[in-house]
Amino acid sequence: MSRVACAFVLALLAFPAYAQDGAALYAQNCAACHEGGAVARAPARDVISALAPDRIVSALETGTMRVQGEALTPEQRRAIAAYLSTARPATAAPAVGPRCESASALRVSTSDWAAWGVALANDRYQRAPGFTAAQIPGLKLKWAYGFEGENAAAANPTIVGDRVFVGSASGRVYSFGVKDGCLHWTYKADGGVRAAIVVAEPARGAAPAAYFGDLRATIYSVDAATGELRWKKKLEEHRSARISGSPVFYSGRLYVPISSGEEAIGAGPNYECCTFRGSIVALDASTGDQVWRTYTITDAATPRSKNARGTQLWGPSGAAVWSAPTIDPRTKSLYVGTGDSYSEPAAPMTDAIVALDLDTGAITWATQVTAGDAYNMACHSADETNCPEKQGPDHDFGQSPILVTLPNGRRVLVAGQKSGVVHGFDPDDRGKKLWSTTVGRGGELGGIEWGSASDGQIMYVPLSDITFKDEKQRGRGGLKSEVGGGLFAIRVADGKQAWMARPNGCGDRPSCSPALSAPSAVTPGAVFSGSIDGHFRAYAAKDGHVLWDFDTAREFDTVNGLKARGGSIDVGGAAIANGIVATTSGYGTWGGMRGNVLLVFSVDGK
Repeated sequence: MSRVACAFVLALLAFPAYAQDGAALYAQNCAACHEGGAVARAPARDVISALAPDRIVSALETGTMRVQGEALTPEQRRAIAAYLSTARPATAAPAVGPRCESASALRVSTSDWAAWGVALANDRYQRAPGFTAAQIPGLKLKWAYGFEGENAAAANPTIVGDRVFVGSASGRVYSFGVKDGCLHWTYKADGGVRAAIVVAEPARGAAPAAYFGDLRATIYSVDAATGELRWKKKLEEHRSARISGSPVFYSGRLYVPISSGEEAIGAGPNYECCTFRGSIVALDASTGDQVWRTYTITDAATPRSKNARGTQLWGPSGAAVWSAPTIDPRTKSLYVGTGDSYSEPAAPMTDAIVALDLDTGAITWATQVTAGDAYNMACHSADETNCPEKQGPDHDFGQSPILVTLPNGRRVLVAGQKSGVVHGFDPDDRGKKLWSTTVGRGGELGGIEWGSASDGQIMYVPLSDITFKDEKQRGRGGLKSEVGGGLFAIRVADGKQAWMARPNGCGDRPSCSPALSAPSAVTPGAVFSGSIDGHFRAYAAKDGHVLWDFDTAREFDTVNGLKARGGSIDVGGAAIANGIVATTSGYGTWGGMRGNVLLVFSVDGK
């Protein structure tokens, strides 16, 4: 944001008449979704108010709320931002901290955490973490970095060699030195970056590239050593499209999942819901040129009926791909999980595990788990006009399938669903369902959200089922549940539960919750899992007892001198490699605790 723009916003804040106009505009255009928990997954007003004015304007112009923002003039968008924001405007030059004095050669090795799921199987299993399970109780904070703005910390870090890579809600992508948090480079994307950075050599012997997508459906390739842009591609023109899952690199190609925010904006009674359809795009990793694209809904949406207000409704829509694809070199297949439908009719590949041919993108099989799941955020809101007549339960597959090869050679594809059910599929028999195990009750923010992990025999499943100790928090997306959260160990061979662990108490803080929404990560003998209550824990893999517990919901001194605070750990999980453990903390959109910090741990903090 320029100094002129900052001065303009500050000037707006100084004039009560303008703020009054903003109040009226907010009441007319925004309050129905953001006040009193009227829409379960719409961020509460206090979450939005913590954002700087330019971030609110950006959301209305180019971000998640840009469709609603299209009905407003630029002056009206600025008035709403001025009225809502209680934060200082972002500075033109954010505090970046000390620059790295030197840089060693950057090469990707098998001991790195170079992608969201570590391996092509997306098992999130770090086989050589650089420390033992016995040393985990000795983990201490090595350094912390503060992102600009609150609610900025959601991305899963990446660790390659002596560097940590991570994105942020502002769209800034960072490369840090592992030793002391010095900054190698930063790159500003067009939209927020909350998926993990993928670091890979685009061709044999080539210098590594860092690949990442943003919330405006643009994918980037930058030089991993310098941050210099190599190429940039807009992959989807639908105005609600985004890249929320990490791309996956394999054999010279980049496979990119495309999702959207239309499930949210489709709640508006004047919005023609809905036309987005999920897809996977295969790109040449060296050039960014498209090799193939496959939609998860075969045919584009067409006009269907009209709602009670006379607004045209469309369908089928949805089947977004929220998470990183899984690669199966043996059968040359790519596996993805899909989300629900936003409108009727619900397509046959919604809430499904889908297999595609790596070379051509052709769909080879699909196993739908929940049929008829047509849902958008008008359902359970104050105005249900756009809720599908036959409302579904909102049981997306939000996490990547994990491909496991058991000791006897048998292979199982496992995935958790927002229904609170874990499923096992046979990848060698057209996705035949082998078993299903219920661990929670599921729901809009419940069930199994962003990711699980597996060490080859056990699947470690974090359960959300959000519930808050403070009754007031339940109006902000919280769902009361008798089960609550927890970590579940499920045997891959038969789906039987080996053990379960409830998180320890979190005191009297308002956002005290047992929910585990962030993806887990596993090392030999230990499972790492972050909680909505801000605790970052390591559990013993054999029985689930807590080995280590660090409360991130506090203020931190940072290497860049920015005031930083941890909070809820959500969306992104831990990265573990080369002797360190890294996580972001502070994603509080759904009623949790907002923050803005990257935390890096090592044994004794050394």
